[in-house]
Amino acid sequence: MMKEKSLVNGMYLLEKFPGKGGWTYAEIPEVLKNNNNPFGWVNVKGSIDNFSFSHYKLMPMGNGKLFLPVKAEIRKKINKEAGDFVHVVLYPDNSEVVIPKEIMECFEIEAPEIYVNFSRMNQGEQKAYIDWIYSAKLEETKINRITRMMRLLQRNLKLSEKDKL
Repeated sequence: MMKEKSLVNGMYLLEKFPGKGGWTYAEIPEVLKNNNNPFGWVNVKGSIDNFSFSHYKLMPMGNGKLFLPVKAEIRKKINKEAGDFVHVVLYPDNSEVVIPKEIMECFEIEAPEIYVNFSRMNQGEQKAYIDWIYSAKLEETKINRITRMMRLLQRNLKLSEKDKL
């Protein structure tokens, strides 16, 4: 079996967009935007300082370059912040979003159109729901979010439209 070739494998400076709530990121100038994806996103998987991830997007900076957002959860686990260098290894990620078993079980007991609405969403929208649910710290919150997702999907709403419910 042939080993997959990395898009990048090197040291990158963590930077932060200015202002309150500014994202922490690593600029990845070697990778070019993908004109077949919305906003030129490039789907990647890989690692930051040996913290593995998948279903991530390199996003446009507005200057023709792409950046890798580095969430607080990752920064906490690798003990790094803006101003620190991190080892980044990225590969193309063409994998499908994996729907957890407990969510599939909920789809099975709900009205069929709920799963149909979910399956018609793009992978980014599906992943947003799954990430939102599993970012909950408490089991009760996770259950409430699964229930809320089902109600949103019943109305064919994306997670970004959750305030409409």
